[in-house]
Amino acid sequence: MRDLARQVVDVHYHAGPDLYRRRLTTGGAGRAYAGIGGWVVVKSHLGSTAASAWEARQEGLPVSGTVVLNDLAGGVHPRVVEQAVYAHGPDSPARLLVHLPTMVAAGHRSALRREPFHPLLDTDRWRTDRVLESSGGLRRSVREVLRAAKDLPVAVATGHCDREETLRVIDEATRLDLPRLLLTHATHPMSGLTVEDLSQLADVPGLYVELTALTLLLGHRDARHLGDLVRAHPRTVFSSDLGQPDQPEPAEWLRLSREWFARAGLTAAQVRAITSVNPSGLLSP
Repeated sequence: MRDLARQVVDVHYHAGPDLYRRRLTTGGAGRAYAGIGGWVVVKSHLGSTAASAWEARQEGLPVSGTVVLNDLAGGVHPRVVEQAVYAHGPDSPARLLVHLPTMVAAGHRSALRREPFHPLLDTDRWRTDRVLESSGGLRRSVREVLRAAKDLPVAVATGHCDREETLRVIDEATRLDLPRLLLTHATHPMSGLTVEDLSQLADVPGLYVELTALTLLLGHRDARHLGDLVRAHPRTVFSSDLGQPDQPEPAEWLRLSREWFARAGLTAAQVRAITSVNPSGLLSP
């Protein structure tokens, strides 16, 4: 894909402003990834990074954006997605990545030490309902967003869905013939999917699964698990989920990744697939 055939495509990097202090702004992230010959997708739990990604690209930086459908940003609604698409601009070689909510009731509580970005922001106040109704079906608003996403230049990610929610989203995406769906943090404990689950989903068209460097750095999973996942699912995406001030910068992430790949027993072709080919496929027009 134009401008994305690079050394690495990171589909999950936290840039400021966000709920918490971040190492870099969108422009800073773009310059860091330009320095390593990469492309970066910047994310903020506050909502959309579409406009800041567009501004970065006007400076020649390798950046695309996301919108996270938290209540704070307008919630799960096609209008929120459409506004972000417009702000992302018509020139991006990468689709906007649309995340289902991450600030959810009874949600994942990170073990990271995090400094709030704004002293007035009470994150618990903005926690929203999860994506399933009490009956077990998807909320209507979620179904409407998935339906809208089929006709927009976006890819959808499952945000902080748990196992049952993720499976219901996959069912609906399959029914709608949604072109691309990313299972965020697919085998992280908060998501609850196993390598065996993902092996059984390997033939679902357009289904990508994510494992992040932060998941390995925090000890939730290890390099052996990475190797098992890559061999189980053909569209595994290895991203960073970094941007925290006390976590590695992009160049250090790449160095650590090479060590993990070696311990996982991955071939050069498998490494290229999870760091470039697959994320490029997820984001391609």
